[in-house]
Amino acid sequence: MSRSTPGRLPALNPRAMRITPLGGLGEIGRNMTVVEHAGRLVILDCGVLFPEEEHPGVDVILPDFSSLAGRWKDIDAIVLTHGHEDHIGGVPYLLRERPDIPVVGSRLTLAFITSKLTEHKIVPKTVEVAAGDRRKVGAFDLEFVAVNHSIPDGLAVAVRTPAGMIVDTGDFKMDQFPLDGRLTDVRHLSRLADEGIDLFLVDSTNAEVPGFTISERDLSPAIGEVFASTRRRVIVSSFASHVHRIQQVVDAAAAHGRKVGFVGRSMVKNMRIAQELGYLTVPEGVVVEPDKLDKLPDHQVTFVCTGSQGEPLAALSRMARGEHQIEVGEGDTVLLASSLIPGNETAIYRVINRLTDRGARVVHRGNARVHVSGHASAGELVYLYNTLRPRNVMPIHGEAKHLRANGDLALSTGMAPENVVVVRDGAVVDLMNGKVKVVGQVSAEEVYVEDGVVGRTDERLLAQRRALRDGGVVTVVAVIDSTAGTLAEPVELLSTGVVHAADAQGAVDRSVRTALSKATPATLTDTDALDMLVRRAAERVLRRRGGPQPVVVAVTVEA
Repeated sequence: MSRSTPGRLPALNPRAMRITPLGGLGEIGRNMTVVEHAGRLVILDCGVLFPEEEHPGVDVILPDFSSLAGRWKDIDAIVLTHGHEDHIGGVPYLLRERPDIPVVGSRLTLAFITSKLTEHKIVPKTVEVAAGDRRKVGAFDLEFVAVNHSIPDGLAVAVRTPAGMIVDTGDFKMDQFPLDGRLTDVRHLSRLADEGIDLFLVDSTNAEVPGFTISERDLSPAIGEVFASTRRRVIVSSFASHVHRIQQVVDAAAAHGRKVGFVGRSMVKNMRIAQELGYLTVPEGVVVEPDKLDKLPDHQVTFVCTGSQGEPLAALSRMARGEHQIEVGEGDTVLLASSLIPGNETAIYRVINRLTDRGARVVHRGNARVHVSGHASAGELVYLYNTLRPRNVMPIHGEAKHLRANGDLALSTGMAPENVVVVRDGAVVDLMNGKVKVVGQVSAEEVYVEDGVVGRTDERLLAQRRALRDGGVVTVVAVIDSTAGTLAEPVELLSTGVVHAADAQGAVDRSVRTALSKATPATLTDTDALDMLVRRAAERVLRRRGGPQPVVVAVTVEA
């Protein structure tokens, strides 16, 4: 992996193109790549990463835009490959900096992002494109290629400049029997290869998975079996943008005489958009308002909601905790119809166990074929490398292990090591005369959004929250005679979330007295210095007790 400290970058040669990934290379999410030529910029995707347990209080995590500061007017467009949150969720925050940046994407993608921007009170300048289109956008010549993914209307994008051509696959797979009949257009990609692909940016998510990703159509029997074998209600949880999977659920519900109610704001909104644009086909009368399902017998009821990743505020998690108007019970089946995103395992299994305790049967990828990945496996990636023969490859969209595995696949097809660039977020890669070189690093830190505020929450604050969560807090109250340099009375320990903290009171008292006996006159007359002295004396004692370490707060009072 190439990773260096951010510093001053060399000037970009007028005959070169610069590629800087700001997200998605080292994590599953916040995908964003900046392409520069002749002083102009185009941004490929701008997504979010969803927080894990180590991010208490955080809503979403953004790419780091700091390297773009002062260059907002240089951006010719934001180009979106498809409508998933990890590729479009950061756009509203980027457009806060300059709302009139053109947003380029397919029909469904633009519908999703326009709806999202409405919530942020931003009216975007959109440019709709379709597979096969070629558009000049500022300094860049863009060409769009159909790719198959777990959401309709996905596009790969070729970016041409006088310095060469790069192709970004976006998220893709090569399903030979897609539900919507839309194949990844290998013939189109081959025409680009005939011209010469100078740098191929390739989805890495499934690079460790051998063979080929199975078809979406292969899931239909297992989903149908869920409906056929359930006595009461079926509750399906999926991503709110997973139109293909929800189409299968709607079809299965209709085939078994059930009605469907969409639950949750994002699910209702996205399915309405998909249906209005013709990407979701719903038989007459099958989808109804959720409150109408209460009047039907259980065996005719299907709910479709969010929460497949164990998100605490999503509908399914609230059902599992008994905090939702839909009460899951004996005989219900809950179908988790989405992949398990790395890092969410604990939250998902917690939801599964809670639903099971309520008497539900929980069907998921681990016990039935009810989900397939939307990403190309190793066999598909190797096929593309052999077919397209790009001059250079840069794996994108994946954790470190995925990027490395994808790079190894490229090497296995005979590519020279110097032509396979495996880098992380923030790496600056220059393309010139068909050759790539890592020339530097820009900041690519995680940027946290909390209650709509960007960047105010930082790692220091999160560390404090984690410490409070894991170790509790102990407050040490010390009444000090600063003239005598001693305690006027024994210290008092007040604790929250700490086991047997009171047992340490005598030892803390002795530690504080010892520290005071060694303190300088200046320390004894400085309130902040006294607080620090007492805190450190208490920490030394509590640290020796082992176990989770509490946060220690010192309150010193002059006798």
